[in-house]
Amino acid sequence: MMKFLWPLLLSGLSFGAAAQTADSDDESPGGPPRGWQLGVAAAVFESIYAGEGTRVMPIPLVNYEGERFWFRGISAGWTVLNLGAFELAAVAKLRFDGFEVKDLGRRELARNGLDYRLLDDRDEAVDVGVTMKWSGRAGEIEAEILADATDKSGGQELQIEYGYPIELGRATLTPNIGATWQSKDMANYYYGTLPKEVARGVIDYKPGAVTIGHVGLSYFRPLGEKWSMMGEVEYSRLPDEIKKSPFVEPGTNGRVSMFVGFSRAF
Repeated sequence: MMKFLWPLLLSGLSFGAAAQTADSDDESPGGPPRGWQLGVAAAVFESIYAGEGTRVMPIPLVNYEGERFWFRGISAGWTVLNLGAFELAAVAKLRFDGFEVKDLGRRELARNGLDYRLLDDRDEAVDVGVTMKWSGRAGEIEAEILADATDKSGGQELQIEYGYPIELGRATLTPNIGATWQSKDMANYYYGTLPKEVARGVIDYKPGAVTIGHVGLSYFRPLGEKWSMMGEVEYSRLPDEIKKSPFVEPGTNGRVSMFVGFSRAF
């Protein structure tokens, strides 16, 4: 499912790093170079949901950086404040954490005590919020506060990540570590059972608010003046509240996502 790939594409590697390949004449002070970057990536991602397994798929990479407005894949933003070492932006992005019941394994759901015929799909959503980024010699810290603007889950999410870029010639290798907190409304919608499902006889499960930790490693290297190569691998550790969900494959402790891609600046 796309929901396990988008965290990689929104991590700042594929879009923020790709922006560095633009012509220096277009660069704005304190921000990435302006213009379009287009490319393609191959992704491998592991689903935690029962019966979905691991998938490999090609993904288009699209990025635009304007003076204040930017578009990165499924997110868009408006830079409110840019002081070089500190940036503040208003953001809107699509959330692909939802699923369609038909994509889940019927046998696997049954082993978890769920009858697929009594379940409802979990819809995608649009989140809005703010993102803040601090950069310095000690590394980079990025924080993001989001809320569901479409009232699918009606929940909120807070993400924070620390990364330390390491220059390796023309390449940049960035280890990172972070955590994502989801409110009980959001976690209950995507990992719990809905009240209308419980009314049909489905087991009542509500995980409540959850915190998901992750570690990752990203890589970026320019290839000439216009092209660039990028890649990332990330492992997320699931809390007990998610691991116990009847929608999750038994024995799942975490999930791994990775991709490699190429892009060109225009």
